[in-house]
Amino acid sequence: MREILDSLPDEERVAYTTVQTLVYRLEQKGALRKVKKIGNAQLFEPAIDQSEFRGGLVRDLLDLFGGSSRLLVSNLLETGTLTLKDLKALQNAAPGGKSHRVRGGKRNA
Repeated sequence: MREILDSLPDEERVAYTTVQTLVYRLEQKGALRKVKKIGNAQLFEPAIDQSEFRGGLVRDLLDLFGGSSRLLVSNLLETGTLTLKDLKALQNAAPGGKSHRVRGGKRNA
């Protein structure tokens, strides 16, 4: 806990018990696991890897849009978070992207 607290910038410093509560809640939710105890200090590590975490966030985000990736992308475009240039680059990078398309936007069989 002390290591987490010490890593925070002075202007974002919180109470030790706040960090402790957060760490214990993350452990209860399965995001952290206790590795070992050294004296009074307890060592924790992530219980899930970064890609699992991101996957969960994406699922949660899609749930906010009724599971529709089209609505999500439309919102990102409307807010300017995603540009048409970004969208075209993603389309070209995707398997079966632009190089596999014919005029009219239909895919080759």
